[in-house]
Amino acid sequence: MTRDLDQAFAALADPTRRTILTMLLEDDMAVTDVAEPFEMSLAAISKHLGVLTAAGLISQEKRGRVKWCKLEPDALRAASVWMQGFGQFEPVNLDAFERFLATELPEESA
Repeated sequence: MTRDLDQAFAALADPTRRTILTMLLEDDMAVTDVAEPFEMSLAAISKHLGVLTAAGLISQEKRGRVKWCKLEPDALRAASVWMQGFGQFEPVNLDAFERFLATELPEESA
């Protein structure tokens, strides 16, 4: 379970990945549609999608020639339950949690 939580929080640490998850709340999306609003290459978006997939937050499937992304709604359950144990994170506000971590953890070197 610790590894799953680590992967979930690592995936959620990036604002681009959080935006992608928000986009997928509406419906499944083709990878090219996911990439459209971002000013980055399709390869960069694919890397973000790979991180989200590895964390189990989304799934990807090929339909014909198009790769589709789907939100896995139960994937955040363990992380949500873990954070609710601290009380101050209820309801879960991941942006506030990210700001907290940014102040507590040393900045990673690029």
